[in-house]
Amino acid sequence: MRLFAFLIAVSLAVPAAATPDRWRNAWPNTDFTRTAVEFSEIMSGGPPRDGIPALSDPGFIAVDLETRLDPTEPVIAVEFDGAEPRAYPLRYLTWHEIVNDEVAGVPVAVTFCPLCNSAITFDRRVEGEILTFGVSGMLRHSDMVMYDRETESWWQQAIGRGIVGHHMHTDLVTLPTWMESWEEFRSRNPNGLVMDEPGWRRPYGTNPYVGYDSSPRPFLYNGEMPPHDIPPLVRVVRVGDRAWPLTRLAEEGQIEEDGVFLSWTAGQASALDTNRIGEGRDVGNIRVRDGQGADLPHDVMFAFAFHAFWPDGDWMLGQ
Repeated sequence: MRLFAFLIAVSLAVPAAATPDRWRNAWPNTDFTRTAVEFSEIMSGGPPRDGIPALSDPGFIAVDLETRLDPTEPVIAVEFDGAEPRAYPLRYLTWHEIVNDEVAGVPVAVTFCPLCNSAITFDRRVEGEILTFGVSGMLRHSDMVMYDRETESWWQQAIGRGIVGHHMHTDLVTLPTWMESWEEFRSRNPNGLVMDEPGWRRPYGTNPYVGYDSSPRPFLYNGEMPPHDIPPLVRVVRVGDRAWPLTRLAEEGQIEEDGVFLSWTAGQASALDTNRIGEGRDVGNIRVRDGQGADLPHDVMFAFAFHAFWPDGDWMLGQ
């Protein structure tokens, strides 16, 4: 049974809303007296705590030694001064969702939530401590709830904010990284590094959510649909509390608005389309920069998720 079908089957057997009483055995060190959200908004996604195993200190190989990735496969590019550029393939993050690493002396969490198509990299330093993140197995608005192993606080991946526990209301620093095709990354960085295949038994390179980004409705989501007749699973480029529909950016190729410069070029496969990730339909490569050409922190997420977490956000629809 495909994982997507398995999650649907499990979700039918899991109560829609959970309470701290159901969670305390699995989360004995989480302070449930501190919460920034309604507990009724949090539900099980199916897998238990660490059922989706986050990674720490991954191995890397030279770009020219990598032979497994298809040219259009998506990777998360992490390019910091003082370190060789690194690519984190979604063929691995789809199955692990979080990679705890250190790049150029910065402890980072490279994250990907398949249900929201949200790929964000965070600085793991919080209040003078370096946190290590895992996958809680919980969802809120269909988005992954992360947890830190040091305090067992719960964190909302899409917004990088503590929602339950000791770190309630604490915001992680989002770093300027982006998704692009493997071919785009290796052409620009012939001396770069790419994350090596983890030592877990997983069918890496395959998509367990076949056809998800063509679905009429998101999985395990009961909130409002996006305004302006925007389909819920259309990708948007989010910068702060503004969202540019990818349909508009792909049509125009380049947009300059409010100090943000967005560009689109063909050549990146959707990780949530076909069984083989590298054969997914072309959703393009997106870069987001400021007026000086510096990369800006951003996300390319589904429209329903943007509306759920930024209900008063600005939709940059153009004329």
